[in-house]
Amino acid sequence: MVELTVHPDGRLVWPGGTLRCALGRGGVRADKREGDGATPVGRFALRRVLWRADRLARPETDLPTQAIAPDDGWCDDPADPAYNRPVRRPYPASHEELWREDGLYDVIVVMGHNDDPVVPGQGSAVFFHVARPDWGPTQGCVALPLPDLLAVLKACGPGSALTVLDPAPDPAA
Repeated sequence: MVELTVHPDGRLVWPGGTLRCALGRGGVRADKREGDGATPVGRFALRRVLWRADRLARPETDLPTQAIAPDDGWCDDPADPAYNRPVRRPYPASHEELWREDGLYDVIVVMGHNDDPVVPGQGSAVFFHVARPDWGPTQGCVALPLPDLLAVLKACGPGSALTVLDPAPDPAA
């Protein structure tokens, strides 16, 4: 079991050291809402790893793994019964494509955010995935460069979790 701690300033601390990570364009928020671009505050179990088997070997990890396919998606429509769940494309409701050309989802760690139970509107598809080469912000996920993500996953197994810390309150408030 490995504990990963994400600081709101873009640092991920784990037993192997400290790594720079990308966070959501909407900052870090305790009151995550669908579409706000924020990375949610909380402790999230690392559920499983999805990866592009056409681009890289199965990641070394003790977490459950599954190769993704071109028709894999993830529903992000709060009104749909499959909200915050995997779906097969084409899918009639709004969804994310997991099979991306930009490499960001070459490795996706499904985090236990808003999944037990799923609450419509409180955020979907919050993953731990590959960072953009320019360190651009995510849509609410936590992201690392591929080599760092693979190194972290080697240490992860059942019981591993990622904790996103709440930004420090403003002392002037």
